[in-house]
Amino acid sequence: MTKVIVAGAGLGGVSVAFELREELPKEVEIEVVGEGNEFNFVPSNPWVALGTRTRDQVVMPIDEIFKKHKITFNGSGIKHIDAEQRKLSLGDGTESEYDYLVLCTGPRLAFENIPGAGPEGGYTQSICTVDHAVKAHDAYKALIENPGSVLVGALPGASCFGPAYEYVLSLEYELRKLKIRDKVPITFVTPEPYVGHMGLGGVGDSKGLMEHKFREHGIKWICNAKVTEFTETEAHVELVDDDGNVKSTQQMPFNLAMFLPAFKGSEAVAEVPNLCNPKGFVKTNTFQRAEAYPEIYAAGVCVAIAPIEETPVPVGAPKTGLMIESMTSAIVTNIKASINGSEAWVEPTLSALCLADMGNTGAAFLAVPQNPPRNRNWTGSGRWVHWAKVAFEKYFMFKVKMGTSEPVYEKVGLRMMGIKRLK
Repeated sequence: MTKVIVAGAGLGGVSVAFELREELPKEVEIEVVGEGNEFNFVPSNPWVALGTRTRDQVVMPIDEIFKKHKITFNGSGIKHIDAEQRKLSLGDGTESEYDYLVLCTGPRLAFENIPGAGPEGGYTQSICTVDHAVKAHDAYKALIENPGSVLVGALPGASCFGPAYEYVLSLEYELRKLKIRDKVPITFVTPEPYVGHMGLGGVGDSKGLMEHKFREHGIKWICNAKVTEFTETEAHVELVDDDGNVKSTQQMPFNLAMFLPAFKGSEAVAEVPNLCNPKGFVKTNTFQRAEAYPEIYAAGVCVAIAPIEETPVPVGAPKTGLMIESMTSAIVTNIKASINGSEAWVEPTLSALCLADMGNTGAAFLAVPQNPPRNRNWTGSGRWVHWAKVAFEKYFMFKVKMGTSEPVYEKVGLRMMGIKRLK
């Protein structure tokens, strides 16, 4: 009997698992291995950090949902992958063999790159996980009680910038509602060469849009910024020129700092011989199939994608939800073809869609394909983006609850823009 294991139970993992169950014969066994028994809708974490959502509103138990749809689930995580023997060693001491392995393991948060960074033993907040967001909400409440300077941004090598833009503009909106905005200077500190770069070389007029938003809301910004250390009350930052040479240094005080880290690959994945690049991301071909092991596929943040361009301070390329949906659908089609002995292969449409909430408004970015030159290169803004993200959150949580493979990013995000198809 054929067995497919999906490693990871996040946005990509649940999507590929449900689609595999729908597309493959019932006698094919499907198992998901996650870290814990909860599904977290990560795009809602900035709301949790600012108190407009609670933890319970953005997570749900996933084990019973998988069981209902005839998918085996283990929440103990993966300790070791024996790719030669097609075998996993799990956190509960058991082993599981596979015919096909789909890696949707997401990132390992590399806070250790910068001394003092991160919410666990460091001095900065994060919204990368729901528990980090809960901790960030405590810091936000402390800021309300004792207003002062705020720093928001990303660390050198970061590839995910959208949530930082969301957080800083939503924070500004909440402070205005509380009528304490005048007591909280805000600075956006980023390794990007300009605001709105987002690891994508800009999308449409994202540079002009974000500069306008920051000016409109009194947010200062510093680009080509290389944070080197955090103390309890200060960020140490090197500012570099276009050639990457340090032109000045600053010690920037803060009452609250929220910084997104660089990502690395999961340790269990990274240690598999010949599977990954030096950062632990899986090297795949155009069909999302691992170059070194044809029975292994990968989707999402764990996939190796080269930066779009060289920048004075290194930044990575993001993997947005629309791209992940495209990857998982292609993987399902290709596994199905392989099981049936077919030679037909499908390549994903690697495009980027970001819906960035900004309190009572928002900005949308669409790049088709993600790397320039593009067939579509569009940026828009307005209250409709805020409501689109709210609708998207509800629809995706409903999708998980119902166990369906509905392509939510395409159905909600693109159609609210009036786009019927990507190509």
